Amino acid sequence: MRLRIPNTFVLLFAILALIALATWFIPGGKYETHLVGGKQLIDPASFHYVESAPQGLVALMKAPIKGFVEAAQIIGFVLVVGGAFAVVQKTDAIDTGIRSIARMHEHSPLVRAALIPVFVTLFSLGGATFGMNEEAIPFVLIFVPLALALGYDTIVGVSIPFLGSQAGFGAAFLNPFNVGIAQGIAGVPVFSGIGYRLIVWVATTTVTILFLMWYAARVKQNPTLSPTYVLDQSRRQEQPIHVGLDRMTGRHKAVLAIFALSLAAMVVGVVKFDWYIDEIAALFLSMAIVVGIVGRLGPDNWVAAFMQGAKDLAPTALVIAIARGTMILARDAHIIDTMLHGLMPLVQSSHPVFAAQKMYLIQSVINFFIHSGTGQAALTMPIMAPLADLVGVTRQTAILAFQLGELSTPMIPTSGITVGVLALARVPWITWAKWMIPLQLIYLVLALVLLIPPCLMQWG
Repeated sequence: MRLRIPNTFVLLFAILALIALATWFIPGGKYETHLVGGKQLIDPASFHYVESAPQGLVALMKAPIKGFVEAAQIIGFVLVVGGAFAVVQKTDAIDTGIRSIARMHEHSPLVRAALIPVFVTLFSLGGATFGMNEEAIPFVLIFVPLALALGYDTIVGVSIPFLGSQAGFGAAFLNPFNVGIAQGIAGVPVFSGIGYRLIVWVATTTVTILFLMWYAARVKQNPTLSPTYVLDQSRRQEQPIHVGLDRMTGRHKAVLAIFALSLAAMVVGVVKFDWYIDEIAALFLSMAIVVGIVGRLGPDNWVAAFMQGAKDLAPTALVIAIARGTMILARDAHIIDTMLHGLMPLVQSSHPVFAAQKMYLIQSVINFFIHSGTGQAALTMPIMAPLADLVGVTRQTAILAFQLGELSTPMIPTSGITVGVLALARVPWITWAKWMIPLQLIYLVLALVLLIPPCLMQWG
């Protein structure tokens, strides 16, 4: 009988029920806080037990709606952003742009040589800025035949969009679905610390590109080294590469320009004017309206696209609500500080560097069960943020540890994105996993190294 991992909702509600049950056994506890630099920080020496308030069935059933109310700003933000990006996608500007570049390989040796680094960087930028994740799945249908036409293999075709977007998502610097939400929950200015996050993104993307180029060169020289060699041979006998006949129009270019300017405006607003969730959501909504006008979608198509994008993220909104509900139950029972007190010995180390690295490892394990960056942020950051205060790690560093834990997503079989990509490419998971092991070990070492500078410079 094959082990079947429950979906995120079942898992989160099970956690919700377990926390409700735990409130009957875990004693209440409390840390005193004091104001430092305008923020309430925990005094690690002040823990003491208080009377607990066990949560029953009624409290359990009320927790999700309470979570929805408390996380209303974040949930609204997610729905608006999802709708706005769906409007951009409705214009076909992004898809057409990628297909246009893909066609150039037929005429330019330079493009052929630069194809892997350029496209991996583009997909990585997508993951790092607007949270490109599931959106990368359809591109497998373009890049697998493209890779085969260039003398590579299916693995390379899958890796360009999939690993590119995942590297960017895990090392994001402007992703509203993990960085923005995690920082909002942790009480850190949204999108602050962008300087070091850019370094992390460049390092992670560069490592991904170099590994993929090394592998692509080897498999091009000797195709039998490919774990998908038999599959590739049968594919080459099928239809030749098809990257679409539609061309990039002036309208498409204008939409992409508006999209790029909006991202630039977000950076300026966050860095110079202390924009928060409200302002960023307003920017994306404005962008969607302008894109709809320039892209000539019409009111009906615009509304349909926006509603579909928001609808697609409705499950994410519910994940946030349920995850916040777990914290409400624990908070109302007065057991959060007790849990922090119990976790501290597991994370606490002789140096904050080791504490941050342990946080990363814990987040990597959690990522096996909860793949939603938003849901994982909502579930773990209310605990990890104050825990960081206790073990001498800045909250900014704790957020980075959470992000880097998501670099394990391409390897794990419980990820719907991973399974979906591999199913579309007809690559067995075990074949992919064996190929991924060296890169996953590189990601592990890279993450541990990248967590050292923030601890040494007290990155905040």
